[in-house]
Amino acid sequence: MARYIDIHPDNPQPRLVTQVVEALRNDELIAYPTDSGYALGAQLGNREGRDRILRIRELDDRHHFTLMCKDFSQLGQFVHVDNSAFRAIKAATPGPYTFILPATGEVPKRLMHPKKRTVGVRIPDHRLVCAFLEELGEPILTSTLILPGETEARTMGWEIKEDLDHVVDVVVESGEVTAEPTTVIDWSDAEPVVVRRGAGDAERFEA
Repeated sequence: MARYIDIHPDNPQPRLVTQVVEALRNDELIAYPTDSGYALGAQLGNREGRDRILRIRELDDRHHFTLMCKDFSQLGQFVHVDNSAFRAIKAATPGPYTFILPATGEVPKRLMHPKKRTVGVRIPDHRLVCAFLEELGEPILTSTLILPGETEARTMGWEIKEDLDHVVDVVVESGEVTAEPTTVIDWSDAEPVVVRRGAGDAERFEA
């Protein structure tokens, strides 16, 4: 059964934040709220975590995983950001954007897109997620919690606990969660391409 951890959204209790971070360090799989609905999260080195996410969402190896990053300097350790992208991405973060960029050698190969060698990155505007990232000291391997047959991310922690009780290890509850997805920008080539329109203004990345 999954542990259910209820954390204050505005003033996250350090003791409970530590419990969730320790779960990640112990290779547990968490369902946690973000600024764009619930997500599944695992530590980067958790090989089984990646496979569990793919099984829960019924996805194949071509799925673009996202690294949830604490800040722009951490993001820059895991993806290559050229000069043309640097200023635009920095101005749009933190916020509701996911950027697909060429991965650096810091990203395990199993987390990259198998052909493109790219990975998604984002910097959330969410106090609790930032608290997790600060204590963990590295990005969280993340995938939006959209279950097979559904089109939107889950938003209710207690529903996730009921439906995924035996396939995740921890469910984090933390107040109201919006389901609006991030805007996804593929900047793996010279020019940005809007892959998905979501909460972030896509026009700033269109010619």
